[in-house]
Amino acid sequence: MSLKTPLLDTVNIPADLRTLEESQLRQLADELRAEMIDAVSITGGHLGAGLGVVELTAAIHYVFDTPNDRLIWDVGHQCYPHKILTGRRDRIRTLRQGGGLSGFTKRSESEYDPFGAAHSSTSISAGLGSKVASDLKDEPRNVICVIGDGSMSAGMAYEAMNNAGSMDARLIVILNDNDMSIAPPVGAMSAYLSRLISSKPYRSLRHFGGRVAQKFPKPMEQAAKRAEEFARGMVTGGTLFEEFGFYYVGPIDGHNLDHLLPILKNVRDDKENGPILIHCVTQKGKGYAPAEESADKYHGVSKFDVITGAQEKGPSNAPSYTKVFAQSLIKEAEVDDRICTITAAMPSGTGVNLFAEKFPERTFDVGIAEQHGVTFAAGLATEGMRPFVAIYSTFLQRGYDQIVHDVAIQKLPVRFAIDRAGAVGADGTTHFGSYDITYLGCLPNFVIMAPSDEAELVHMVTTAVQIDDRPSAFRFPRGDGVGVEMPERGVPLEIGKGRIIREGSTVAILSLGTRLQEACAAADDLAARGLSTTVADARFAKPLDEDLVSRLAASHEVLITVEEGAIGGFGSFVLQHLATSGALDSGLKVRPMCMPDFFIDHDSQTTQYDVAGLNAKHIVATALSALGRDNLEQPARA
Repeated sequence: MSLKTPLLDTVNIPADLRTLEESQLRQLADELRAEMIDAVSITGGHLGAGLGVVELTAAIHYVFDTPNDRLIWDVGHQCYPHKILTGRRDRIRTLRQGGGLSGFTKRSESEYDPFGAAHSSTSISAGLGSKVASDLKDEPRNVICVIGDGSMSAGMAYEAMNNAGSMDARLIVILNDNDMSIAPPVGAMSAYLSRLISSKPYRSLRHFGGRVAQKFPKPMEQAAKRAEEFARGMVTGGTLFEEFGFYYVGPIDGHNLDHLLPILKNVRDDKENGPILIHCVTQKGKGYAPAEESADKYHGVSKFDVITGAQEKGPSNAPSYTKVFAQSLIKEAEVDDRICTITAAMPSGTGVNLFAEKFPERTFDVGIAEQHGVTFAAGLATEGMRPFVAIYSTFLQRGYDQIVHDVAIQKLPVRFAIDRAGAVGADGTTHFGSYDITYLGCLPNFVIMAPSDEAELVHMVTTAVQIDDRPSAFRFPRGDGVGVEMPERGVPLEIGKGRIIREGSTVAILSLGTRLQEACAAADDLAARGLSTTVADARFAKPLDEDLVSRLAASHEVLITVEEGAIGGFGSFVLQHLATSGALDSGLKVRPMCMPDFFIDHDSQTTQYDVAGLNAKHIVATALSALGRDNLEQPARA
C-alpha cells in the first residue's frame, strides 16, 4: 500500500512547515501519523508515544523557530514525528537498525536534537541549563521541554522545577499527560479558559492586580492572592505547579490544533514572565486503532502488519530470561510470604507484572523513582522482608548513591534482579548494560552472580532468596535463553563457587555470564587446532572463586576471562587476585576480555558482540595471540 502524503512531501525541515497555512496543519498531521505508522511497521520501535504527540509536534515546530528555539524531548520515545519533520524522513525506515537513526534524540544526529535522552525526567534540568546559558550569552531564544506524565513521577523533574521557579527563568514546559487522571474533562470551556489565561492581556492584568494588591494591608494582599490562585486552581488544576513558581496553563486538548496553536503563540510572544507549564492532554496510540485498543498502547513493538496490527515474533524454543526470572520468583514466593518485588515503572519489561498477577499485595511499582525504589527496598529489608528490586542495568545506575549508602553500608539483604545486562540491540547506547559488575563489584559486602543460561538463572533466584546477611545481585541479558533443560525448582548454589565445564591443559577460558556458549565454541575451535582447552563458568563475580582461579592459573599457559561488562569488572577482580597471590610471577599469560572502552551504537545483539570482540572467533584469536600464534588459518580437518 503506497502512502499519499502530498503536504508532508513538501516539508523537509520545520522552516518548510512554517510556510503552510494554519488550515493545512490538520491534513499534515494526518499524513505525518500515517508515515510514522508505516515506518515503525517496518522497523519496530516505540509507536504509541509518538502517535500521541503528532499534533503537538507539528504545532511546536510551526509556532517556534526551531532549531534556534530549543526543543527538548523527555525520554525520546515520542520523537519519531519530530525526526520526520526535521530532515530525517528519508532515513526514518532505518530507525533502530545498524547504521540507521537512533530510536531516541541524539545530538550527533541532528541540530534539531539539542539534548540526547533515553532515560526519563532529564528535560527540565537540561532545558533550564540551556535557557540560562542563552541568557548569559545574550542570545534570546525560547527553550521548550516536553515531558510525559510518567516522567513527572521522578524526583529529578521536581528538583528542576523548583530551581527554575526560584530563578524565575523564562522556561516553557509542556506536560504531555496521556495516562494520569489529574485532568478534568477537556472541552470547549477549559480550552477557552486556557487561551484566556495564557494571553498577554490576562497576564498583564494579573500582574497589575498583583501590584495593586501589594498596596493593600498584608492580610488583604494575601487574601487576594489566595482567592485568585484558588479560582484558577478550581478551573485548571494547576495549584501544584504554581507552588513551584510556574505559571500554569491548561488542561488543553493536545490533538486539537485550534486549541494548541493560539496558546503556543501566546506563550511564545510573552517574553516578560518566568517559567510556564502547559498541561496538554493526549491519547497514547492516537489514530491507530490496534494501538488505542492495546493495554500498553503499543509502547514498544516489533515489526507489524499495518492493517491488522499483528506483530511479528521471531521463532524461539527457549523462554526469555525475563520470564524465567519472574516464574522462578513466583515459585519461591508461593512458599515464602516475605518475598516482594519492586519495579520503577517497568513491570512488564522486568517480568514483575507476572508476579503482580499472583501477589498484587507484595508488588510495588514506585514510578520512575529508582532512588526511592532502592531505599524503599532497604526499609523493607530492615523488617525482615525479602525484597527483589527488578530493574534494568542502566536504570539501576540512577539509584547508585542509595545502593551504597542505604543498602551496602548497612549490609541489608536487598536483592537486585538486573535485567538487560550486556548488549541490548536496537535500544542502543543508552540502555547498554555494561557497567553494573564494575559499579557494584567495588562495593564491600555484595554478592554478584551471572547465569550462563536460563537454568542457571533459576538456581540464582533461589540462591538470592537465601542470602539474608548482605545485598546480592544477579544479572541476565535481554532476549531468550539458549534452550537448555529447565529444573522444576531452583537449588541454592554455594556462594562464591564456580564450575568446570570441560577440562584441558593449555588454554583456560573463565567465563562469567552468557558468553559461556561462545567460550565452548571457541574451545572446540582451539581443540581442532591441537590446543587443549578448559572452559569454566565462574557463576560469581563476587565473592570470587579464588581456588578455581588459582587452579586454572597453575595448570595452563594462558588464562582468558570473558564477561559482558565494562573494564574494571570481573577480569579486574581476577587479575587483582592473581597479582596479590603471586600467580603472575611465573610467566602465566592472562588476557581479560570485556566490553571495549567506547560506546556501542544500536544494532543486532550479535553484531554488537562482534563490535565488542566477545564472540567465539575473538576468544580464539586472543588465545592464539597469547601463545604467539597470530595466524587464524582454519584448523586442519580430521
